[in-house]
Amino acid sequence: MSSSGAAGPTATVRLTVGQAVVRFLAQQYSERDGRRQRLFAGTFGIFGHGNVAGIGQALLQQELDGTGSGLPAMPYVLARNEQAMVHTCVAYAKQCDRLQTWACTASVGPGSTNMLTGAALATINRLPVLLLPSSTFATRAAGPLLQELEAPHGGDLTVNDAFRPLSRFYDEVRRPEQLPSILLAAMRVLTDPAETGAATISLPQDVQAEAHDWPLELLAERTHHIARPPAEPVRIEAAAQVIRSARRPMVVAGGGVHYSGAEDALADFCAATGIPVGETQAGKGSLLHGNPRLLGAVGSTGTTAANTVAARADVVIGVGTRYQDFTTASRTAFAAEGVRFVNLNIGSFDAVKHAGLTVLGDARESLTALTAALAGWSVPEDYRDEQVRVWAQWDAQVEASHLPSPEITDELADGLLTQGEVLGLVNELSDPRDVVLCAAGSMPGDLHKTWRVRDRRAYHVEYGYSCMGYEIPASIGVRWADPTRDVFAMVGDGGYLMMPTELVTAVQERTKVIVVLVQNHGFHSIGALSQSLGSQRFGTAYRSRDGTTGRLDGERLPVDLAANARSLGCRVIEVHDRESLADAIREAKGAPADGGPVVIHVETDPHVSAPDSTSWWDVPVSQVSELASTQEAHAQYTRHKAHQRTYLAPVDQHLKEPGSPRT
Repeated sequence: MSSSGAAGPTATVRLTVGQAVVRFLAQQYSERDGRRQRLFAGTFGIFGHGNVAGIGQALLQQELDGTGSGLPAMPYVLARNEQAMVHTCVAYAKQCDRLQTWACTASVGPGSTNMLTGAALATINRLPVLLLPSSTFATRAAGPLLQELEAPHGGDLTVNDAFRPLSRFYDEVRRPEQLPSILLAAMRVLTDPAETGAATISLPQDVQAEAHDWPLELLAERTHHIARPPAEPVRIEAAAQVIRSARRPMVVAGGGVHYSGAEDALADFCAATGIPVGETQAGKGSLLHGNPRLLGAVGSTGTTAANTVAARADVVIGVGTRYQDFTTASRTAFAAEGVRFVNLNIGSFDAVKHAGLTVLGDARESLTALTAALAGWSVPEDYRDEQVRVWAQWDAQVEASHLPSPEITDELADGLLTQGEVLGLVNELSDPRDVVLCAAGSMPGDLHKTWRVRDRRAYHVEYGYSCMGYEIPASIGVRWADPTRDVFAMVGDGGYLMMPTELVTAVQERTKVIVVLVQNHGFHSIGALSQSLGSQRFGTAYRSRDGTTGRLDGERLPVDLAANARSLGCRVIEVHDRESLADAIREAKGAPADGGPVVIHVETDPHVSAPDSTSWWDVPVSQVSELASTQEAHAQYTRHKAHQRTYLAPVDQHLKEPGSPRT
């Protein structure tokens, strides 16, 4: 490397594009409320042709030159699967309230497109991650290349174009001169609370290795301020008018409560007004267990307490939520005639949903202002009493679900644990600050309904994309984000088989994560769904093909997942009853912080379910069928469908002009 030009704004340094990217990322910081941190904790990568001599060489050089040279560090971590490394980074960003993340580099072709699922997950969940997929030659000097997509209708089309609809930002560096503007545009998206998601910069392999004279200003420290935009006072006043007119208002708390750090502001708002709270998956823990205004999860995987109140709510106050179909029980949860919505959100896209009155701004600032605007107003006392009563009834059901079930319906061994028992024991024996993590199958719903959250960062369920395989790599990211917390990754056998490979990364990095591997010999969630839809659990059990019937209804597969985890270098504890599970949890908690992953393997009965939410999820059923089970399911589907509605009641038309006396 050499620098040229006089000291000052014209000074340059000669680096490859890959080296400039790494040096730039190492100098980026985020700041909110006066707290500053590095934006990128490091870079994940799997090397192949396309990035081994570009970004890979740059990471090596940064690592070797960083010692004693004054260059900022850019830690590198070797992953085993490109999709998984994106999951790790996304989980890290979520646990850090979106103030920090990682970058991911992958090789040309399948290495890069393996990150597509991770990109979709990040963007759907509004979580920042930087993706650096490699691409084919920009010069086209050696084409057609190995793994190059040849499209007869577009010579500039590459497989990386698949990232475009899955990313909040996408661009390709075809010439070195384009790099500065592209990098800065990506940083804008990654640090914008309303626009964040996957930012993808496609890097052709020849461009990565090309040298250029870069302005030193590009490579200097740069701090990105994370804004807390206040809501317009006129919108706060309008929201207060709507709420004052309500008799049964209800809050739906989404992930924006956590990302804004608005938990205390929400608690103050609810204490002052008596308005109860239902939580989305991303918003669970917005109020902690024991708060009298907490009704728990709302919607398809909700509590009977939250759904009972939701059914009669006349005003729904959404705080930082995107109103996913599970939250609204496919638009059947909020059933009151003329129900109106007030939406506090930092993103206009989410704030306008359900014809809601939009209050654009940071959740913490908006809630604080709204509490002041509602000073002296509260819901009726009998409504407060109702909240306490319906919650007590639900909490008793949860307590019962954590105890041994008298109904063991499967042919497995006597004394088999239920999933409710497993979750109950982990909840009871983990520390309040420990993090429970999950993503897909039946456990996210059971956790949403029954888990008792005791710390604002102690619940981490990915349910925007509900991606099987997220759990193990994500647990690594959460543990790295806060090494003072143990992480319990709850994963079923189906999810485990999707992506166990990052256990090797945890072993490599000596990262302690506790994986509770629930073996129920199939897809628990989809099996139950299939049964309810008249499809008789078809294709959801892990069984061999029967030689007589020719169907997958033979013996259970002799798959030993405990042995698999052990072969990957993990410490494995196999449990067979309630007492041994409790001992295993305590043993895992006591394991050394740098001892690597601990896997607790437990078999459960997939036919014993958690308490029912008494709500609905819209999954269409075949309209015609010769199967009686499908005919019955379609009749039930039609009955539910009759209650589905659009939420279009106008909110603004009855509002008084700003400055008019309050009623």
